[in-house]
This record gives sequence, structure tokens and C-alpha cells, in this order.
Amino acid sequence: MNDGALLFESFMLMLIGMGIVFSFLLLLVGILRLMSTLILRLAPAEELQPTPSPVAAPLPADGSEDLIAVISAAITRYRAQR
Repeated sequence: MNDGALLFESFMLMLIGMGIVFSFLLLLVGILRLMSTLILRLAPAEELQPTPSPVAAPLPADGSEDLIAVISAAITRYRAQR
């Protein structure tokens, strides 16, 4: 067997193998699309209701300025020590 014939046979074997793999992948994609269509038809996706975002409660007016001042001073002192 000469080199040309051997090269031609290896090329044909490569094309057959690639064709089989490509055909299998096409079949797999087709089956997955069919399954997706059937599932959506049998059990349609439920629409999610938007949940309201939590609203922050307003700070009480009694002494909140003092509390904010104390927290700010504590943060400032903590950062100064580091």
C-alpha cells in the first residue's frame, strides 16, 4: 500500500467519524428541543409575582439625633485607634 492510498483511507475514516459525531449531536439537540417543547406544553411556567421591596421604618424623633451622634463618635474613635 503506498502512502497516497493510506492517506486517502485515513482521510475517509476521519470524515466518517466526524459525520457520525455531528449526526449524534444534531440528534441530541433535536431530542432536547422536543423535550423542552413538551414540558412547556404540559406544565407551563408559572409567572412569579413581584414581591414588594421592604421599606425602612422611619427613625423615631425622640432622641435619635443623640443616638446618631453617639454612634458617629464611636466609629470615629474606633477608626482613630486602628
